[in-house]
Amino acid sequence: MDGISDESPTEAKKTKSKTPRKPKETLLKQKSPAEFFAENKNIAGFDNPGKSLYTTVRELVENSLDSAESISELPVVEITIEEIGKSKFNSMIGLVDRERVDAALYDDYETEKAREKRLAKEARAQEMQAKNVALGKKVKETHAPKVGRGRGEASFYRVTCKDNGKGMPHDDIPNMFGRVLSGTKYGLRQTRGKFGLGAKMALIWSKMSTGLPIEISSSMRNQNYISFCRLDIDIHRNIPHVHLHEKRENKEHWRGAEIQVVIEGNWTTYRSKILHYMRQMAVITPYAQFLFKFVSDAPDKNVSIRFARRTDVMPPIPMETKHHPSSVDLLLIKRLIAETSKQNLLQFLQHEFVNINKSYAERLIGEMGPDFSAKTTVKSLTSQQLVRIHQLLRQAKFDDPSGHCLSPAGEYNLRLGIIKELHPDMVATYSGSAQVFEGHPFIVEAGVSVGGKNVKQGLNIFRFANRIPLLFEQGADVVTRTAHKRINWSSYKINQIQDKIGVFVSIVSTKIPFKGTGKEYIGDDITEIASAVKYAIQQCCVQLKSKIVKKMLAREQQERKRNLSKYIPDASGAVYNVLKEMAQLHAAKKIRYGDDDVELLRKVSENLITKETLTEKLAKHVEQVDYEMALEYATQSGVSEEPRETIYIQSLDAQNKMIDLQAPFFVFRVFQ
Repeated sequence: MDGISDESPTEAKKTKSKTPRKPKETLLKQKSPAEFFAENKNIAGFDNPGKSLYTTVRELVENSLDSAESISELPVVEITIEEIGKSKFNSMIGLVDRERVDAALYDDYETEKAREKRLAKEARAQEMQAKNVALGKKVKETHAPKVGRGRGEASFYRVTCKDNGKGMPHDDIPNMFGRVLSGTKYGLRQTRGKFGLGAKMALIWSKMSTGLPIEISSSMRNQNYISFCRLDIDIHRNIPHVHLHEKRENKEHWRGAEIQVVIEGNWTTYRSKILHYMRQMAVITPYAQFLFKFVSDAPDKNVSIRFARRTDVMPPIPMETKHHPSSVDLLLIKRLIAETSKQNLLQFLQHEFVNINKSYAERLIGEMGPDFSAKTTVKSLTSQQLVRIHQLLRQAKFDDPSGHCLSPAGEYNLRLGIIKELHPDMVATYSGSAQVFEGHPFIVEAGVSVGGKNVKQGLNIFRFANRIPLLFEQGADVVTRTAHKRINWSSYKINQIQDKIGVFVSIVSTKIPFKGTGKEYIGDDITEIASAVKYAIQQCCVQLKSKIVKKMLAREQQERKRNLSKYIPDASGAVYNVLKEMAQLHAAKKIRYGDDDVELLRKVSENLITKETLTEKLAKHVEQVDYEMALEYATQSGVSEEPRETIYIQSLDAQNKMIDLQAPFFVFRVFQ
């Protein structure tokens, strides 16, 4: 029949399926910064629950130190980690606990066969232990078998950090915590942080792992109220979601900030890292007081450590500086032009860069070509002209930037921190002058200690960048490689394997050249920094060698004196017996002696010279010989006196007005 297809229904379907489909239009999507960092949280150090707990503590502590130091206030930081059990966490989020109905459904379910196998293994272990006890062998204490934790079970912690810093403006708090990539650390200066991510990443991790908001309390100087804010973050829109934002009464006139966040974490695996971090922070900031607490339902797990302040001398606040012309790129030049208040090219070069004065700026403009003049308006420069300026700035010669904008810890604080936390037998410190890497100034400080409490044998490396401890990825770091491979410790009378050696290196700069996204180590491929680190450690070792040699000579001197003194009683007894026999022979007129000898023998006969007298005289002679040998050594080596290590620490209770005159390794204080 016309108009009717002869194809079967199946064939018709096949024909239909082969019809090409139109591709869907590709939609352009955009991610917010918060969404990006939530998906790539390892960039900010939130790799896993344990590392996230450590990073949260670290970021909150460093923000607190920055806040107090910015107003020249001696920092007091209280950090508390409170363990939250599953039931308590469920009640916090309004979830009712539910008993398991189908146990086999869960990841930690143990089958009957697996249970029998485990019990048999435990029985064999107990039987072996009983045999060892019967044979009198030492037996390790057996612990209760660990109960397997399912993948779905997590540990939660409330982290609270309280400080005495400057606080935060009431209206700025939501954006300071709820908007990623907004912060106050974007100028060119030495800062502990760089991206403004710290507390915000803790908030993002809290939202991902618990869904609970962050709580902030803050009060500024001359402010009669406390700002309280409870908020979380809208990940997709990168804006704060405020639950509560109010002003509360400040009866105690408290000033500072307190941040509280509930996150998933792992205290068990990262306990040592967190405590190690707090100890290293106490070394590099001895002017701060830290109180660290871990609170758990099990009292035996509780931890409370107070790192006391040992000085009230703080490093100067790092100053913001201008860019060095050799360190800028094309994009930065465009941004500086867009932000500058200067009208012409001459003023722009003079005021937006360091180390370019008027005459040098005129020489640079003359070198740029006929299209440029001192009065050229910077806003009118073309893209080609900007490229020409960039090329010239890269190729021209400029003086190195000074290190005045940097704020190193200082030898005084570094030495005091090492002594306070490690109690070494001896310590040496060194602070280098400012050097330059890619147009950025940097200073390397170092300390080397020998001996001490809680210090392992061999090299113990402590690394700091902009006065914050670096604990991870140590093996590839420039400090570790230099200490292990480039320092010949034996030439400084230090045993690299047996001695307890502490190596402390602090690097400060307007730009720390970290390797990797985690900002945990400084690469070994930067010649300027590697050389400066090696030289700083060597200078410490030279100081220590002098002390060690003198200590060895003093030990040898004591040993020699001890050996001589040991034979004094026998020698004096033998001499006295000989003199006594000689006196008896002289009395019998069998032997005649000279006048001096006769006088000596008379004193022996009349007991004016006894064995004790000889012992005393010999002891004095040993002392005199020992003193003369030490004096001869000092004259030859040019050493007049053993260098003193005494450090006088000012009481912090007394409130005095004073002026500090700071030098690299001491502080001279004038009381008014």
